[in-house]
Amino acid sequence: MTAPMRLSPIRIACAACVLAAGLFTVVAGVAGTVHAQPVERAPLRAPDIHYEPTPHNVVTEILDLAKIGARDVVYDLGCGDGRIVIAAVKQRGARGVCVDIDPQRIRESKVNAARAGVAERIVFLNQDLFETDLAGATVITLFLSRDVNRKLRPKLTRELEPGTRVISYVHDMGAWAPTASRTVQGAYGPRNLNLWIIAPRK
Repeated sequence: MTAPMRLSPIRIACAACVLAAGLFTVVAGVAGTVHAQPVERAPLRAPDIHYEPTPHNVVTEILDLAKIGARDVVYDLGCGDGRIVIAAVKQRGARGVCVDIDPQRIRESKVNAARAGVAERIVFLNQDLFETDLAGATVITLFLSRDVNRKLRPKLTRELEPGTRVISYVHDMGAWAPTASRTVQGAYGPRNLNLWIIAPRK
């Protein structure tokens, strides 16, 4: 007669753990109480600028200077928390596109748009702005740097339709003279707000 098999305490403990884990998985799956945690993603590459939100009073000035209305599609290149596009959609009835290289900024934009009740009218793109297709824009908003603005000029003139408005807070476009400008009160004192209108192609 064969002697009964005896399991060591370690094997018994391991078997109990496996059984408990399986039971927990089944219960969790049924109850729907366990969710995978999202994996934090780094920016696609090092951002060209340090993130600084546009003051809310300047957002209002941008909407006014660009004369944003219900027929506009507003692209914010380097959207941050999405406040410019959200204001354009909520206050002026426009549609919008938030573009940012940092996925954290896009997550913030989505949350803020949902809270404002306008998320369904906004497209969110975690992209390098130099690779974004701008052909659908009627307004482009920028709060970048003078160097990045100057690098963007060929892309803006190549992809945007004549009459498209480009507005930049603080920074100019080098030799590209603005169509209109005004002084606004920024977080660190008076700042320039410049508007360009894309000219007809020659």
